[in-house]
Amino acid sequence: MRTLVLASQKGGVGKTTLAGHLGVMAERQNAGPVALIDTDPQGSLSSWWNERQAETPLFASVDIGNLASHLRQLAKAGVKLAIIDTPPAVTETIRQVLAVADLVLIPTRPSPHDLRAVGSTVDLVEQAGKRMVFVVNGAAPRAKITGEAAVALSQHGTVAPVTLFQRTDFAASMIDGRTVQEIDAGSRSAEEVEKLWNYVFTQLQK
Repeated sequence: MRTLVLASQKGGVGKTTLAGHLGVMAERQNAGPVALIDTDPQGSLSSWWNERQAETPLFASVDIGNLASHLRQLAKAGVKLAIIDTPPAVTETIRQVLAVADLVLIPTRPSPHDLRAVGSTVDLVEQAGKRMVFVVNGAAPRAKITGEAAVALSQHGTVAPVTLFQRTDFAASMIDGRTVQEIDAGSRSAEEVEKLWNYVFTQLQK
């Protein structure tokens, strides 16, 4: 089983949205069974999952103190991928989650404030000795800062070759437990999510 962790010390960067979307896309690409795990006290991922009609991906409630043990149980049950959403703060929870990660995905919005906030997340991931990939999320079409953000992030590590743009369908999909690919599989948003998943899947195999 592989474990993908979404982490960022900055709130509002789209961790929960990406966790749900990548989980659904992984199932669609036969990379499941997928288990979603929500370690954020706000519980946004679990709230989204509770609204879902579809039976996949699974949702796993875990005790952070026994996270490694819970993951072993999920693997024994046949789960192939665990996707863990994390709280937007430097906490002991983050360190415990990073300890079990195979890959850490760090969503970042292309703004100076967000880019300045990346350092603390990078420090935590490096302390844990884990591989990380940045993904530029919520970008404005044709905005110069999007490219500048990718260049700035590349100084810290690998940047996913897929940018996710700001569109209302991402927000709308999270209201009723669906994803953009379930609402309109032919949309540009759905295409971006599929490309991002394909890249993340390749990274997880390394």
